[in-house]
Amino acid sequence: MSEVRAELPRVLDRVEAGEDIVVTRHGKPVAVVVRLDRVRARAAESAYAVADDLDVRIEQARRAPLPAPSLSNATARDLVADVDRSRGPR
Repeated sequence: MSEVRAELPRVLDRVEAGEDIVVTRHGKPVAVVVRLDRVRARAAESAYAVADDLDVRIEQARRAPLPAPSLSNATARDLVADVDRSRGPR
């Protein structure tokens, strides 16, 4: 950490050149200094991966058969009537 503070301009030059700098405190890694465009690229890659996964799931759902209805027609009519009653007059 103290080395980074003392050499910040050089550290930033190295990062600008494409190097990732690991900052340690008492010998343990606590941070990484990277170029901003690399952070944005990583975030975009993550977002694309999530979107691709979602696309796969949507396509699987489209192809899956719908489950058989579990309500009888009479029960469905009763539920609709109950909803209509709860709405009051229109």
